[in-house]
Amino acid sequence: MDLVETVYRATIRMPAEERFGLTSQMRRAAVAIPANIAEGQGRRTDGEFLNQLSIAHGSVRELETHVMVAGRLGHIPQDRVDEMLSAAGEVGRLVTGLAKSLTR
Repeated sequence: MDLVETVYRATIRMPAEERFGLTSQMRRAAVAIPANIAEGQGRRTDGEFLNQLSIAHGSVRELETHVMVAGRLGHIPQDRVDEMLSAAGEVGRLVTGLAKSLTR
């Protein structure tokens, strides 16, 4: 959830012409991460949970890509890019760890 907040705060200042493009994609990818984790946790089997964790992990990687693009275009300062990439990396590791714990 902290990552979602960080992404929303960082995208507030992005150019208006990106509102329905990169800004929207970044926000959707960020929100999809905890939403898929929650959905998976609410499923009946570990297999279903693992599937949702896989989707969440994909959203982490999607978000990282969007953040890098926004940084390269100068829409987000490099320090914020670094902060978001670090946070996304940590979330990715947590999702991976949770998935591994379910397969044991």
